[in-house]
Amino acid sequence: MGSLVLLLSLATVSAGAVIGKVGEEKEAWGYVPVRSNAYMFWWLYYANNPTKSFAELPLVMWLQGGPGASGCGYGNFEEIGPLDSDLKPRNTTWVREASVLFVDNPVGTGFSYTNDSEAYAKDIDTVASDMLVLLKVFFNSHPEFQSIPFHIFSESYGGKMAAAVSFELQKAVQAGSIKCNFSGAALGDSWISPLDSVLSWGPYLYSTSLLDDEGLGQVTAVAKQVMDAINRGKYKDATDLWSQTEDVIEENTDGVNFYNILTKDSSMAKKSFVMEDSKFGSIYLAKLYHHHVKPLHSGDLSSLMNGPIRKKLHIIPDSVKWGGQARDVFENMAEDFMKPVIDIVDMLLAANVSVTVYNGQLDLIVDTVGQEMWLRKLKWPQMEQFRKLKWKPLHVSSAPAETAAFYKSYENLAFYWILRAGHMVPSDQADMALKMLRMVTHQE
Repeated sequence: MGSLVLLLSLATVSAGAVIGKVGEEKEAWGYVPVRSNAYMFWWLYYANNPTKSFAELPLVMWLQGGPGASGCGYGNFEEIGPLDSDLKPRNTTWVREASVLFVDNPVGTGFSYTNDSEAYAKDIDTVASDMLVLLKVFFNSHPEFQSIPFHIFSESYGGKMAAAVSFELQKAVQAGSIKCNFSGAALGDSWISPLDSVLSWGPYLYSTSLLDDEGLGQVTAVAKQVMDAINRGKYKDATDLWSQTEDVIEENTDGVNFYNILTKDSSMAKKSFVMEDSKFGSIYLAKLYHHHVKPLHSGDLSSLMNGPIRKKLHIIPDSVKWGGQARDVFENMAEDFMKPVIDIVDMLLAANVSVTVYNGQLDLIVDTVGQEMWLRKLKWPQMEQFRKLKWKPLHVSSAPAETAAFYKSYENLAFYWILRAGHMVPSDQADMALKMLRMVTHQE
């Protein structure tokens, strides 16, 4: 790991911002105070293409899920950044086709932090407001990106945040308060409509022979309790009931992996859960955190981020540990967690913003069936024409004989069905994810 530090040359360019080089990768990173006692960390990689300059390629911002998972850590080193978690070059890095901006959000995620327990975001509106403060600072301090097409890509809960951020950014661009060439949002395995995901879990698992009739009945019964809580506006109760639904699924499927139904993942199994933090409002909320957020701060990745990467970045406060505030981020967003944002997607489409939805075939937690369910609820006038389209197969050069995905696109809405991929599409099908990136950003 020390080789990364040896390759690095640093030069301070402004207070709280640093620019450096790792090999041929030009990078910049820094903090933005988005509110009182609330500081968000960002990390930019300039595109590194053998034939094109970064000015000829788009800018992509990546938003991780959780809430509380770090894009600067997990998305960067485990999915799409130039180096993997062993600090070896990634052949399928998105930096080949775009400049990539990772942001640790909401406040408290990754290297982002707060000094005040009241400063954590509690709803999607605050998340979007904070991000707009950061983007305004970023584009003002990096005018070279103001005219470059800017796309927001996301994963999981990051998709819910991406939808809200995109809607507010579109308004800010039109008002002239932020100068950028906003070109659309891509929502990957996204928590847009939690209820549709929960209601489709049973049928999806039954259709893949992972539930029998008895198990399907049990899952359906508890899923209906989630629906009742949401219909009554009891969103915190719905989050607890969601956790209970997961318990019933695990008991009936011998511990299916919620992120890829064809793999066994004992490290995330709630059977071994131990209540470690009495601060959580409920044991169910604690279990959800330990099941879906804590694994994204694995020991190896945590050692990397709090060791060599921290040393490289040079600006992380001594009091800040990467991922150290993730539990607080997750708990503070608990009331917002089960709320849908289908209406925001509708408003994006109505505003003529390009919206791409993509989903892994083997994902359970945000299964494709649930994604299709909420898509049918859109009030977008062109939805019927979109539905009638026949999807098209996609292939990648590494396996041209195999179908890698299907997709359809009509006006400003597109959907990608990514085959043989789970929740983390770029990890499971890296070549197809890169092809999708090129298609969404109009390079293919």
